[in-house]
Amino acid sequence: MRPSATLSSVGLLDSAGFDLASTDRLLTTTRSVRRRLDLERPVPRSILLECLDLALQAPTGANRQRWRWLILDQDGPKNAVAEVYRRGYDRYVEARRSSGDVDGPTFDRNLLSSDHLAQNLERVPALVIPCFLDRPPSGKSQEALAQFYGSILPAAWSLMLALRTRGLGAAWTTLHLSGEAEVASALGIPDTVTQVAMLPVAYYIGEDFRPAPRRPAAQVTYFNSWGVKDLPADVSVDK
Repeated sequence: MRPSATLSSVGLLDSAGFDLASTDRLLTTTRSVRRRLDLERPVPRSILLECLDLALQAPTGANRQRWRWLILDQDGPKNAVAEVYRRGYDRYVEARRSSGDVDGPTFDRNLLSSDHLAQNLERVPALVIPCFLDRPPSGKSQEALAQFYGSILPAAWSLMLALRTRGLGAAWTTLHLSGEAEVASALGIPDTVTQVAMLPVAYYIGEDFRPAPRRPAAQVTYFNSWGVKDLPADVSVDK
């Protein structure tokens, strides 16, 4: 959660016209939703477009807006993606188990949620695929790669925030990308286009989303040089 603000910062934030309680709640309770997606309630296209209009205000490299958004809300296209997704999911779980990279109860809880989504993906009312109108730069610098993905990922996250404010949940998934070419062929996506992720979207069930357990910023933030925790006097590393 946001640390207690100073009086001066409260004044500055209030003068910007934001309701801090609502804004902080949105930012701290927008979760990846899988098991709690309502698979029975349709999601109107008008609501998805409304949310995308908000998301497309996000910054993008050189303001080029080299994005397209593919929404799947019919059985045929959703089934095609779900089949590829499940294959990718099975490989992912097997790789985690084989490597011993599991986290006990935490992994098991996440697995239940992920299993549910994988087995029901085609039943989710809408699947949204953010696409970039180029391919990732091959053999280029880290700067070029960061510019490429940084030109669309902020908009995809803004979409998840906009959905949350309208009672809709989503999950950030990428497992279908193991078969990106197959999905592209099934959906008519040109081979010059990059699929960045896939967001299953539905109204969510319940309203008890809470902030996730995270280490405080004071424990993971350095100032001016790696490893230097030059914290303000009123902030403790234990907060």
